[in-house]
Amino acid sequence: MPYDNLCKVLSEKYPDRFASWLLGEEYSSSDIEVLKTELSIEPIRPDSVTLLRTKSQILHLEFQVLVASNPPLALRFLDYWVRLYRQYRLPIIQIVILLKPTEQVVDDTFAVGTTRHSFQVIKMWEQDPLPLLQDEALLPLAVLAATTMPAQLLKQVDSAISNIEEADRRKDVAACAKIMAGLRYKKTLIEGLFREQMMRESVIYQEILQEGRQEGRQEGRQVGLQEGRQVGLQEEARALVLRQLTRKIGVLDAQVADRISTLGIGRLEDLAEALLEFDRPSDLDNWLRSLS
Repeated sequence: MPYDNLCKVLSEKYPDRFASWLLGEEYSSSDIEVLKTELSIEPIRPDSVTLLRTKSQILHLEFQVLVASNPPLALRFLDYWVRLYRQYRLPIIQIVILLKPTEQVVDDTFAVGTTRHSFQVIKMWEQDPLPLLQDEALLPLAVLAATTMPAQLLKQVDSAISNIEEADRRKDVAACAKIMAGLRYKKTLIEGLFREQMMRESVIYQEILQEGRQEGRQEGRQVGLQEGRQVGLQEEARALVLRQLTRKIGVLDAQVADRISTLGIGRLEDLAEALLEFDRPSDLDNWLRSLS
């Protein structure tokens, strides 16, 4: 599951709440403008970057599951800063929000010769969960916050969700919270808290799935998959599922990847939903064996 996509959807849906949390002062929706993610030279990666503009500054957010990237994160942030400043001529606050615990050192500064550029790094697993639990827009991120008692934190999230009066809003927050919890916790710990039917009925959950399908179609076009509509859709779905699986459980064995390539569109859609619950390669192996 592209967790960075989910965070992008949330931050652009509730830009005032994210800006208030990260900048430490209260903003209203009228104070914030969500900027397009295409700048001169080439587009900024749209799948994980959010650009918010206030009257006096720009907030550049990037959500990351993995620290390693190409080009390196620090170089990319310098590139974004230059392009943003060239276009808007406003002070720029840059923050990368790391979603998954890692022991890898995160370099928050680009330095070559006399050039030096820094940005902020927020590690979700070190954040106080209380401000997140108290704000519906940030509630899905609370499952990733600091805790020594995971089960208790998930119960607090579940309790906060149950207090949301508006039904559709409650479904959306529950769906997002369950997806984010899958990034950190075992399925056995979270499966009793959020009902699958509630996820399927969630508008925002369907929006995230649709974005994933669009991403898969774009990737399919990039590799020249133009062999007819039915074949094209199947290849696009396969490309998306393989990418999601790699993010969720790591690089796939060649035989497993070949097995997935034989699945029809219906099975690929089933797998796209099932992989939300995967924690390790054996979960995928068990799912594939269940098809026999």
